Amino acid sequence: MEEAASCLSPPIYRLPEDTLHQIFSHLSLRQIAICKSVSKLFNQTLSSPSFTHLFSSQSHSSLHLIALRPSHHHHHSHHQRHASLDQCLHAYDPDLNLWLRFSLDFLPFRSSVPITSSLGLLYLWADSPDSSKSLIVCNPLTRQFKVLPQLGSAWSKHGSVLTGSAGKVIVLTELAALFFSGSNQWLKFSSNLPSKPRSPILVFDSIFALCDVGSPWRSQWKLFFCPLNRIGNSVSWTRLERPQWTDVFDILKRPRLIPGVGNRLLMIGGLKSSFSPNASCSTILILRLDLETLDWDEAGRMPQEMFCCFQESSKFKVFGCGSRVCFSAKRIGKLALWDCSAESGKGKWKWIENVPRNGDGLCRGFVFEAKHSALP
Repeated sequence: MEEAASCLSPPIYRLPEDTLHQIFSHLSLRQIAICKSVSKLFNQTLSSPSFTHLFSSQSHSSLHLIALRPSHHHHHSHHQRHASLDQCLHAYDPDLNLWLRFSLDFLPFRSSVPITSSLGLLYLWADSPDSSKSLIVCNPLTRQFKVLPQLGSAWSKHGSVLTGSAGKVIVLTELAALFFSGSNQWLKFSSNLPSKPRSPILVFDSIFALCDVGSPWRSQWKLFFCPLNRIGNSVSWTRLERPQWTDVFDILKRPRLIPGVGNRLLMIGGLKSSFSPNASCSTILILRLDLETLDWDEAGRMPQEMFCCFQESSKFKVFGCGSRVCFSAKRIGKLALWDCSAESGKGKWKWIENVPRNGDGLCRGFVFEAKHSALP
């Protein structure tokens, strides 16, 4: 029977491992990522340490993907315990208009939730055996991972995780901030923010966040920043504003921040039809701030025919980085993508179809720069 099964399998499956490594080493990183989804044998072969060493020595390319975060996470349900055995990361390749799937079954945890990435590495919240929380950093291409020092469950529920160069990790809440830079412990500081930080981001080793300094009846958003080298006994924030910014924060409803290209950041929200607190929105606007000149300009605005799908939803999500930003809302079933990576001007808008089912239908995500050479 075994001989018969062997005869039915494709000839490539019967090649020696060294020969397979040589064949696959001539493929691009994008082709490697696709081949990993073909079969268990290909996944194991392309994740082995020997192939990782061979491929990394020959290729330094990266793959810019848009990854999805799970929308809900039930830690103690019977279903989740079994589903965790088939954990994966769904990521969209904008260049090929293709969804890829990266298995996370190599992580020895009951459950793990991808939350962000940096420099080719993926960061996840994971349940430890003693029911505490840990941040995991891994490379899903090579199946290597590292566990950061444990944290309480409150941080995973209420903290925003920011990752930067040299393995720096910040977990930020309204009251406190945790900082990790490769030592064996987290350093805790008072965050000193006037309100809960909205969409905090890391740009060139400085944290930027929006805070509401208005009243219970009317929101008034302001931009705050803090360089990482200014973290001492507390996080020292500076309100970033200029007299010429008079209406910048008043024209957007529920603004969010996204890291831009280079030394720029994007602020995105609904464009108000008037300055009334309850004004309706006419579209979604993308503003861009140059952090060197401190000048704002309009980077793009959603076409009206696309915005009609978002107009009926009271809540939408924004995620991305650089020149690509995604938008999702309930009951739409697809993502809107703003892409200015290949042209000047206001960029292109298009729909992303075939989105994997994601809980409540409101997709959250982040940019994942896949690299075979990245080490946790």
